[in-house]
Amino acid sequence: MAVSPAGRTLALNHGGVFRKAVRSSGLSLCPWGRCAWRGNGSFLDPEVKAFLEENTEVTSSGSLTPEIRLRLLTPRCKFWWERADLWPHSDPYWAIYWPGGQALSRYLLDNPDVVRGKSVLDLGSGCGATAIAAKMSGASRILANDIDPIAGMAITLNCELNQLKPFPILTKNILDLEQDKWDLVVLGDMFYDEDLADSLHQWLKDCFWTHKTQVLIGDPGRPQFRGHSIQHQLHKVVEYSLPEPTRQENNGLTTSAVWDFQP
Repeated sequence: MAVSPAGRTLALNHGGVFRKAVRSSGLSLCPWGRCAWRGNGSFLDPEVKAFLEENTEVTSSGSLTPEIRLRLLTPRCKFWWERADLWPHSDPYWAIYWPGGQALSRYLLDNPDVVRGKSVLDLGSGCGATAIAAKMSGASRILANDIDPIAGMAITLNCELNQLKPFPILTKNILDLEQDKWDLVVLGDMFYDEDLADSLHQWLKDCFWTHKTQVLIGDPGRPQFRGHSIQHQLHKVVEYSLPEPTRQENNGLTTSAVWDFQP
């Protein structure tokens, strides 16, 4: 995921890296980067791996997908409460299981025919949960795309937690690259910044018209998503009630939906 510098203005009513992230006006990882990292588990920097293992908690509770174990920031983690400027890496939005991603992951687990035998791009993968759900449901080829290399490492660790062979991870801005052919593109919680939303909208239209790619979008109904022109090209597939812990962590959002993009 990504957000413009203006969109990264964060309200700091409370201390803590987690609170800084959740109270941001936008959602997602740091600004679009230029470095690429493809991992299969053997490229993890030992120091970063140790840092992630020490400062996250393995959990499967409080989300729509108890089948998936993830390394996340929780109240038992030091940096949930620690001053945000002490976190030594880019903002750890990958350490939060956002509600749009939860809805997508739940939908893929419940409807494996959507991905079975297909190629899947998880755009703005974050913690990698939706890509993991696609793998669990039988996708034949997966690429997790996130601009934060630390997210790439976290995704690899999360694959291992779920007894999955890590899939390729790309940490470039995929919107700037020549389009590959995918059967399905999934993206959650990405429509929070106007410029990014406009770029995504055009890129997704190109995917659809060039390759007949199916596009599924997960979002809990944030104003930036509800107010975007893409709404005229969406069909709601399913809506889920969010678990209470997710509601509390996301300023009272109560539901999250999956939308099929039909330009």
